[in-house]
Amino acid sequence: MADIGNWAFPENLQPAPEEVRFDLARALDAVLMLRAEVPEDAFTAQILGTERLGNGVVIEDDGLVLTIGYLITEARSIWLTGNNGAVIEGHPLAYDFATGFGLVQPLGRLGAPALVRGSARACMPGGGAIVIGYGGREHALKAEVIDKREFAGYWEYVLDEAVFTAPAHPQWGGSALVDADGRLAGIGSLLVEEAVHGEQMQGNMFVPIDLLEPILNDLLTRGQAGRAPRPWLGMYTTESSGQMVVAGVAPGGPAARAGVRQGDIVLEVAGERPAGLAALFRRIWRLGPAGVEVPLTLARKGATLQVRVRSGDRGDFLKKPQLH
Repeated sequence: MADIGNWAFPENLQPAPEEVRFDLARALDAVLMLRAEVPEDAFTAQILGTERLGNGVVIEDDGLVLTIGYLITEARSIWLTGNNGAVIEGHPLAYDFATGFGLVQPLGRLGAPALVRGSARACMPGGGAIVIGYGGREHALKAEVIDKREFAGYWEYVLDEAVFTAPAHPQWGGSALVDADGRLAGIGSLLVEEAVHGEQMQGNMFVPIDLLEPILNDLLTRGQAGRAPRPWLGMYTTESSGQMVVAGVAPGGPAARAGVRQGDIVLEVAGERPAGLAALFRRIWRLGPAGVEVPLTLARKGATLQVRVRSGDRGDFLKKPQLH
C-alpha cells in the first residue's frame, strides 16, 4: 500500500462540501492513520511484514477504532494519528478471521469524531460513494460502486457479498467507504483488478459494515466472535483454469504437517469435488470446528494422493496482544 506522504488526488476526484449532504469535515476527521509494529518472529511477519501502515475509523464516542484485521494481527505496538495531529497509542482488542475486521482501543483521547455506521445496502452498483483515507479531503476519493459479489481469498477467507469500487484508492487498508448520507458502509481490504465500463482498471474491495453488528459485543467483551473457530489448514489455494491449486502452505501449519505441498491440485474435500475456491473453503468449514480432520484428495505429478489434515485454530498460531 502506498506510503502516506505529500500527495493528493486531483481536485475533480476529491469530494467537495457543497457536493454532499453531510458534514464532510467530520467524516474526514473520523479516519485515522494506523501504524503497527510486529515482531520479526511473528507467524504473519514474512507475508504481511513487520511494519504495517493503513487506516482506522472511529466508530464509537469512546474512540473505538475499526480497521482491517491484517494491519493489527500480532502487533507489538499500534499508533493512531488524527487529522488534528494527535498521536495516541492503541491496543489491539480483536481480529475476527471470518469477516476480516479488527478493533483497536486508543489508550488516550484522540479528539476525533465517530463515524455513524450505515449499511452496504446503500451502496448499489452504478452508484457513487466516497473512499476516505487518513489525511483529509486531499486523500478522499469520489468513487463508483462497480459490483457487489462473493469474494474468496487464498488465505481461507470468503465473503458472501463484498463491495467493489473504482478508481482505486492507494491507501486502501482500513479506509472508510462512505455512502451518500455520510454513513460508514464498509472497510477497505484489498487492491483488485476490475472490469469498469468495458476496461480493466484497479479498484478496491470493501468488507460490508453489516457484518460487524452481530459480532461487535462479543469482540468487545471476549476478544472474538461468539462462534466456534473455523478449521484452518494453512493451505494457500488459488483457482486456475477451473482447478484448485495449492500456491503455498504455512510453515508448520496443519497442511504442511500433513504433507501437502506447493503445486498440489485439490481434487476433493471429504469426497466432494469443489466447484470453486469459495466452495472449497465452505466444504472444509462444514466438516466441523477447528480441530476436525479434513480428508483431501490431491493430484501431484500425475499421481492421486489421499491426505488427512488435522485442522487447527488459526488464532493458536499467532502472537497474542500484550496487556497494558
